[in-house]
Amino acid sequence: MQINPVLVEVERSGFVESRHRGAAIGLDAGGEPAVRAGAPQEPVFPRSANKPMQAVAMLRSGLDLDGELLALAAGSHSGEDFHVEGVEKILAGAGLGAADLRCPEQWPLDPETQQEVARTGGGPSRMRMNCSGKHAAMLATCVAAGWPTEGYLDHGHPLQLAVRAVVEELTGETVGAVGVDGCGAPLFAVSVAGVARAFRALVLAGPGTPERRVADAMRAHPQWTSGTRREERLLMDAVPGLLVKCGAEGVDAFAFTDGRAGAVKIDDGAMRARTPVTVALLRALGIDQPAPSALDDLATVPLHGGDATVGAIRPAPDAFPAPT
Repeated sequence: MQINPVLVEVERSGFVESRHRGAAIGLDAGGEPAVRAGAPQEPVFPRSANKPMQAVAMLRSGLDLDGELLALAAGSHSGEDFHVEGVEKILAGAGLGAADLRCPEQWPLDPETQQEVARTGGGPSRMRMNCSGKHAAMLATCVAAGWPTEGYLDHGHPLQLAVRAVVEELTGETVGAVGVDGCGAPLFAVSVAGVARAFRALVLAGPGTPERRVADAMRAHPQWTSGTRREERLLMDAVPGLLVKCGAEGVDAFAFTDGRAGAVKIDDGAMRARTPVTVALLRALGIDQPAPSALDDLATVPLHGGDATVGAIRPAPDAFPAPT
């Protein structure tokens, strides 16, 4: 296999102590590769970057959600109280409850919420698991379509067959492998380039289509797709019209209103490398915002030594050469 280039360097006290390799691609407004690093044509597990595509499949199958709740269904929430309330609404609308969820129990991703849950005697739960919005929507889709809720995570269930078909349609690829995601749902391997094409299709779809409904809900309610303090929310706040979704193991995907799009996969799965690379890729595509400070804050992650800032996690120089 091709060895992917270094996309991110971890510099401490003027010394590069760690490096993260990966693959990335940026598409121009016409859908052609404008920047490329490594081998973005190789299949990967996009992890939760698949969620917007899963949400499209659910809408096509009869799910009736919009706005905040649709953003929640397409997101990886932080387990904050308003996220849990949203999951409860989705389940209640389908005549179901928390006992019907088949995602694992988990502490909230949001540190402040996690501390509050622990302080009040709580613990891990299915409702606070970051994929519970998707799972609640999957169950609601089964009810709407007349499919059994039992076994809704089986890869041969009608819901998952519908999801696979949408993933293949939007990415323009045949699924290269089928796995099991951390939440227990089927996971479909496609290329980094395919993920970028899928996100581009979401933002360019006609108003009112399932694809556009997902994109519009996520962009209008980024705190519901991630959380109050998450980097995805900050990115979408910084660049109006930007759609961003991360995935575990160092995946990020995005698309802009005019069709420019991109995706990143960090080889070693380091989540700390994801956002600096994404900001660099956005800028390589000419996507920025009038006041650069917000993106500047996300472009590098400071490293501390004692009480001082002594370095940063930052994109490697010349990480994104134009394709030849």
